[in-house]
Amino acid sequence: MGDELVSKKKKIFPITPALSDYLVTQGRTIKMPIFYDDLLRFSGTMEIYDDNGQDTLWVNCIYAPQDIEEINQSLKRVYSILHADGSDSILPYLTIDSICYCTFGNTRPFRVKVRNIINDNYIFLYIKRADASRIYGLELEHLLSPNLINFLVYRDTLIEEHIIGIPGDVFIEQNLKDLSQQDQRALAKEFVKFNERCFIRLLADMRSYNYVIVITQDFDRVQYRIRAIDFDQQSYEGNSKVYKPQFLKENNALVEMTLEVLPRESIDQYIKEERSLLAKRATSESERLFDLMRCMQEDTLSLPEKVRQLKTDLYDLTKDVNFKKSKRMGHVVQAALDFVIRNYNSENPFIIR
Repeated sequence: MGDELVSKKKKIFPITPALSDYLVTQGRTIKMPIFYDDLLRFSGTMEIYDDNGQDTLWVNCIYAPQDIEEINQSLKRVYSILHADGSDSILPYLTIDSICYCTFGNTRPFRVKVRNIINDNYIFLYIKRADASRIYGLELEHLLSPNLINFLVYRDTLIEEHIIGIPGDVFIEQNLKDLSQQDQRALAKEFVKFNERCFIRLLADMRSYNYVIVITQDFDRVQYRIRAIDFDQQSYEGNSKVYKPQFLKENNALVEMTLEVLPRESIDQYIKEERSLLAKRATSESERLFDLMRCMQEDTLSLPEKVRQLKTDLYDLTKDVNFKKSKRMGHVVQAALDFVIRNYNSENPFIIR
């Protein structure tokens, strides 16, 4: 499974007035000095190859001399808005090393490398066409996962902070076979929890190149976290299996490792742990999550036949009638969250009622 489960081309859904109001309220909208379309004015490109000579599907953009100074200055201001107080005071210390364009994917993003000329530290920014599906995915990740997400939207332009980590496909190919048994168990635990997290909040298409693996050195061990980096397929697909990374062929190596090093009892325990954590996060962010879900339930984020298929799949799995009653993808996501929260509250004897 893999390509046959995921739609080849997903429609970009516009930002509704309700979602725009939500983004303003949450401080996700600030006037920007540059738009996505401004970066499309490149006059030429150069292909970028990896260390093995393989095409990365990214190209370096070349701009006319009369455009590049204005573009670079605007991009430095974007950095200041996203990472500092938005003032011009830090601009003399920044330089734009490169502007790259991705020729693959739905949003065709630009990747901007911003470097501090004093210490040579640099970060990447991503500039994309604003897609409501992706914005809902980013917000749900911010509210329901252990990860904070930094992004801003202005009109039809989305600006995201780079998510640091080793691309999942690179890690599987180059690092997985060399892990100790302890590290295999630690990574397998995280894969189980990541798999469940994606399924409950209905984030699809977590093939190995759509997430990164973050490694943190603890005082007596290495800890692993898997972080999604692609949110275009938030609650769009109809097949419920596409929301579980375990069913995507690109993750087969992780699935096989997990089944080898973790007994079924441990897998069930980690699934329960992740559902409990998700329920706690949803409860602690209940007001903001309520506002987001209200927007999502009024929004059209998929095709009617996909909504029908997904709600039927999830009803057959859970027998929760709320899935059957769902009219839009927002209702399906809400039913999934309610199902997990309700079960957590009923099974936890320490909840004060």
